[in-house]
Amino acid sequence: MGGELMTGWCGTVLDVNLTTGCITRCRLDRDLARLFLGGRGLNAWTLFDRVPPGADPLGPENVLCLAPGTLTATLLCLSSRLHVSTLSPYSGILGDGNAGGAFAHTLKRAGYDQIVVSGRAEAPVYLWIEDDRAALLPADDLWGTSVWDATDRLTDRHGNRTSVACIGQAGENLVRQASTMVDKYASAARGSGAVWGSKRLKAIVVHGSRPVTLHDRDRFVSLARADRKYLATDSVQQEVAAVYGSHYGMTHWFPGYRHFQSELPADAVPRALRPEAWKQYEVGRSGCRSCHIKCKNIYEIPGGRRKGERGEALEYEAIYCLGTNCGIEDPVAIMEMENLADLYGIDVIALGNTIALAKDLYHRGIITDALTDGLPLAWENADAQVELIHKTVLRQGFGNLIAEGLYSLARHIGRGAMDYCYHVKGLSRGPHPPGFYALAHAVSSRGADHLRGRSWSVGDNSPEEILTTLVDRRILTDDPVHSITAGQRATAIADAIGRCKGAVNSWVCAVPLIWKSALWDGLAELLEAATGIDFKREDIVDTADRIQAVERAFNVRQGITIAHDGLPQKPEVKESPEGEKQREAHFRMLRRYYRRHGYDPDTGIPLTETLERLKIPDVGTRIAADGPYPPWDGPPLWDLDAYPRGGTRV
Repeated sequence: MGGELMTGWCGTVLDVNLTTGCITRCRLDRDLARLFLGGRGLNAWTLFDRVPPGADPLGPENVLCLAPGTLTATLLCLSSRLHVSTLSPYSGILGDGNAGGAFAHTLKRAGYDQIVVSGRAEAPVYLWIEDDRAALLPADDLWGTSVWDATDRLTDRHGNRTSVACIGQAGENLVRQASTMVDKYASAARGSGAVWGSKRLKAIVVHGSRPVTLHDRDRFVSLARADRKYLATDSVQQEVAAVYGSHYGMTHWFPGYRHFQSELPADAVPRALRPEAWKQYEVGRSGCRSCHIKCKNIYEIPGGRRKGERGEALEYEAIYCLGTNCGIEDPVAIMEMENLADLYGIDVIALGNTIALAKDLYHRGIITDALTDGLPLAWENADAQVELIHKTVLRQGFGNLIAEGLYSLARHIGRGAMDYCYHVKGLSRGPHPPGFYALAHAVSSRGADHLRGRSWSVGDNSPEEILTTLVDRRILTDDPVHSITAGQRATAIADAIGRCKGAVNSWVCAVPLIWKSALWDGLAELLEAATGIDFKREDIVDTADRIQAVERAFNVRQGITIAHDGLPQKPEVKESPEGEKQREAHFRMLRRYYRRHGYDPDTGIPLTETLERLKIPDVGTRIAADGPYPPWDGPPLWDLDAYPRGGTRV
């Protein structure tokens, strides 16, 4: 079925049922598109609408959603982000990731606003899309191969103008930290790769040749060119992002050290891991489709087991999560582990945090050599950590436990392990005292997270004139509730329109034309020129709040309550009078946040009148009809012997 005539949007959703092998081209409802825009918004609604409460994330009833943004594949720069959403097997709640590369651009050019995958194939398959044509093809010859190998084979088979999203051995073996990998190096995390594996879907290959139709092309092009010109002269983008990318964070963002025993100030970061030190391994730079900043490094490993091997997009998160927070300070080992993560298709943050917890438990005597099969977990032992990554992906020995992820590892281990699992809803960014960071982590819809508004709430990484304007207009204040609300709206909308939030998390990246006028006015002009719909700043704010309300509702049906929006604390703090005071302060702030958003202050459930105002009253009816819900305690645990395992060791 062809999509209805729409501008900005393509008007078509591709629905793929792997159980039946049926592929259906469905019309995108225009009212739904207006309410949720695209990307994260469309995916959030689809998950709420189609995933039943209590579903096993690795069961056929889960769905996998991939969506470009409303403004993807237009002339607006930094707008080639792909949103991948599912019920996460890593956390057991909303799980979404956001990847760059060319896939989102190519998918939109093929004529699709979203792909929704359901069911489970009898044998491995991949999905081939070429404009109006889509087919499921056998993938037996690809199963067991790495991301890089599968991508190369599929590109050779279908042509260089295609873009490939796929999984590696981690996804096939249902490793709960497995990622959706895009064009070899871009990762959409939160466990979506394991959902691909559970459905026996190896890859999606796309070729698209159609331009996106715009309502007022001349107006849109004028605005988009102005935005590109500004970013081309923005010192943060040109002198930081384009030179160092997120390596900048190693001396500015206080990376964790040895499972958050401390946070490293700039002068305590090992010299070999500082931003300027990484330049010696750099052989080029790259960027996503439609991005002229090129924030990602291309590097070559100078020695060791993988001497001469190149990789791309080694980010701050890899250096800190697989490096300093695991006690590893060797840059060559970190590059090797980054390449292994990309080859196998596994998220560096979730993998690193799980290994860091395991090492901490090992040094506390909660994990012993008997459990690790003699594999040493000394902080500084890089060779053992590399071997553990192989074992994790292939689900061998102790790696089978690491493959369960942070929260589930602690549940399996018991014996006080959960006391050291510093998480919010299964994801970790370490313990923080009450305030901006702790509240942002607590209310993030996918668990503790730095990309759900945290950095924007404290004004990180943006040009001084932008920050001054945001403060003068009281968009940013000293009140965490107020500022986090603003930051969350900015990031929700960025994820819905397909915009990059910046290698160094900048307001000018997340919100197009923010420099030109009031916060949302420039984006409203862009959306109106693209779609022909009269968007106002109030419409954009409502869209952001609507997306977050649906995500909250989805999590409520997975058993999330106010208790799960808590404050991670180290045991010595948690058990002290000061720790109790901190928790009381945190939950007071949390209830103020709920009230501001129109949620019940005692439960965090969106109120009926809020959902009616946001034009989604059916959400409240369905929450009530499906309840009560068992309290969240992570994803369903499987017998460790029930998983697939093996594949090619890279």
